[in-house]
Amino acid sequence: MTTQDLVQDRRGFLRGLTFGAALFNVPGLFAEELVRTPRQTEGPFYPDKLPLDTDNDLLVINDGITPAVGEITWVSGKILDAHGKPIRHATVEIWQGDKNGAYLHSKTGNADKRDPNFQGFGRYITGSTGEYVFRTIKPVPYPGRTPHIHYMVKIKGQEKFTTQCYIQGEPGNEKDGVLKAVKDPRDRAAIIVPFVPLKGSRIGELTAHFDIVLGFNA
Repeated sequence: MTTQDLVQDRRGFLRGLTFGAALFNVPGLFAEELVRTPRQTEGPFYPDKLPLDTDNDLLVINDGITPAVGEITWVSGKILDAHGKPIRHATVEIWQGDKNGAYLHSKTGNADKRDPNFQGFGRYITGSTGEYVFRTIKPVPYPGRTPHIHYMVKIKGQEKFTTQCYIQGEPGNEKDGVLKAVKDPRDRAAIIVPFVPLKGSRIGELTAHFDIVLGFNA
């Protein structure tokens, strides 16, 4: 993949994000009984100093032309209330380790190997349909943890909500202490999702759909 390809992808991404319609069309999304997304620990690696660039494209910082290294992944979904109603104006934040498992944090492991081109943190505010989207990299394992992406949802008048998103079929899931603490099979299933090839991508991108169902009514 050339730098020019990445720049063109980023410009198209930031112009409209219109490709996401297929990602957000999930049959049965508004079933009467929705499984609430389980809360999980924020963990020690929420950035202790936010990056200058906090948009929803974690692959390129500001107007840089050198992209982060890793498997390009589009993660998307909706923020929903207890009855499946989309929540607008929710601030969705994600953060994760780079290709070496290093976080944007002063106490991260592998700090000397951290990818300086990986933003490490992103933010998105939902619209009327409750949808969000990020372009990032497929998370990788690091000592003691299976691959995951941290999420925080902030809504005015509500306590902040934190959870984590995991990769379906990842061998390390069965040994991860944080994930194993979620005992209910339905709760576990709600935070483990497929990471699959993005249809039509010429550069081998992946996509993952992760809805977050909160325990209150909008």
